Amino acid sequence: MTIAELSGTQEAILAAYAELIEEVGSDDVSYRVIARRAGIAERTVFRNYPTRVDLLLATAAWIEATLFAREESHSIFDIPLAVREAMQRYDARPELAHVVAETAMRGVSGAAPSPGRAHLERLLDAEVPTLDAAQRRAVIAALSHLDSAGTWVTFRREFGLDRRDIADAAAWAAEAVLDTIRDRVTR
Repeated sequence: MTIAELSGTQEAILAAYAELIEEVGSDDVSYRVIARRAGIAERTVFRNYPTRVDLLLATAAWIEATLFAREESHSIFDIPLAVREAMQRYDARPELAHVVAETAMRGVSGAAPSPGRAHLERLLDAEVPTLDAAQRRAVIAALSHLDSAGTWVTFRREFGLDRRDIADAAAWAAEAVLDTIRDRVTR
């Protein structure tokens, strides 16, 4: 199900859970509290999301698509700026960034693929169509990984970087990936 296909009730549930995650964390929120925040009956939450995994996956996808939504870049070479902006958005809402990242990193069955992958593929096809399949796959994989909440969490937890340093490091890495293909641009 895509975000556009959500019912008003489902969106209210996901928005309520996201708010509560920011307030108290994801482990401390009961279906009863989510229902109360959403203004619905507890059984309605269970009917829409029968398990915690269902609720977590749907919430992570909703957060990524709404609260961390990105404007589409017009060029593959604009991606470093988009990555920088994404890192700043994650840093502004760290609890939600952790939920998105941990859902993806756990490899939970049903986790959505990289939200920007198809867009990156279209940009590469249009601007650098001469890449062979292996090069194309490597560029897409690197840029998709860099433009993720997982990268933000890694830079924050493992390297102790602050907001500006995270944005700079991710944008620099994206530039380094793109430097390898700049001379192959088709205009």
